Amino acid sequence: MADLSAELAKVVETKDSLPPAELIFKLRGLVFGPAAESASDTETTKAREAAITQLIAALSKAGEGPGLCSLLSELRPMFATIPKAKTAKIVRAVIDALAKIPDTIDLQVSLCKEQVEWAKAEKRTFLRQRIEARLGTLYLATKDYNKALQLISTLLTEVKRLDDKLLLVDVHLLESRVHLALRNLPKSKAALTAGRTAANSIYVPPSVQCQIDMQSGVLHAEEKDYKTSYSYFFEAFEQFSALEDAEAVKALKYMLLCKIMSNATEDVGSIVSTKGGLKHAGEETEAMKAVAQAHISRSLKDFQEALSSYPQQLGEDPIIQSHLSALYSTLMEQNLCRLIEPFSRVEVDHLADLIELPRQAVEAKLSQM
Repeated sequence: MADLSAELAKVVETKDSLPPAELIFKLRGLVFGPAAESASDTETTKAREAAITQLIAALSKAGEGPGLCSLLSELRPMFATIPKAKTAKIVRAVIDALAKIPDTIDLQVSLCKEQVEWAKAEKRTFLRQRIEARLGTLYLATKDYNKALQLISTLLTEVKRLDDKLLLVDVHLLESRVHLALRNLPKSKAALTAGRTAANSIYVPPSVQCQIDMQSGVLHAEEKDYKTSYSYFFEAFEQFSALEDAEAVKALKYMLLCKIMSNATEDVGSIVSTKGGLKHAGEETEAMKAVAQAHISRSLKDFQEALSSYPQQLGEDPIIQSHLSALYSTLMEQNLCRLIEPFSRVEVDHLADLIELPRQAVEAKLSQM
């Protein structure tokens, strides 16, 4: 039954030259063809699993979200005949592949819910718990915090009973992020501490350790301890870079943010020009350099220009947005104090012209001061 392996090798060899629809059609033929369906020997089963992996990648690249969802339903007869660990690997690969397609978060939620119900019916506890942890992350992304906390509460009870330390670390990390999003810092810190305690008793993969360091850095930044925060982000950045993980850019951005917030703005240029900084150079780092430059020149106009020039890089990350809003407010206050200090009476219109901001914004800030 080496035919399936040979056919797969041919398709893989020509996949770059094939149109996406044709590639998917050929791979589906290999996965669900008579040779695969009636496979009983180990070699053919391995070839079919390899074809499934290729099909998942092809569907993801073509942006076929619904196709990925239906694939899992079609593969269920096969799941009954292969080991549970391999089933879990395929299910998680499909969920990961769907996550790579933009604007599919609702589809991801419905897929996770569907797979949770299937895992419950099949009594696959290990797989169900991991899909539920992923579902909790999606609830956080969609700001459905109540559902996320309910899911986390149930998961924590189950996972503690089973003593699955690695999953316990992941769930505590998720809990910490949800509480941070709700601005409940004490609970967020408590969840992170619980996660660290669980992590200390087992071997933690570098990718998970990076996430712990990132969350630690975020919480220290919330407490305005930017020096400690920077050290955590630096640790995470080095690990992410070694793993070739895209999250390295986020860690680098947070490092630069810490330098700006701690008035060590002159260090931003040297960090960006290091080997690690140059490796991840792009719009993300350019956005932070623009903010740093505005901070050095104490210019509110430059600050606003940076925010409007890089809305995606500076406005979509809630951590960056939160700290830059506080920095903008402080900068505006300092500028206004510098301008009005020598006078006993000032015209708001003249002040607005000097500071190059709308009168309404200046008036609102003065009333707060």
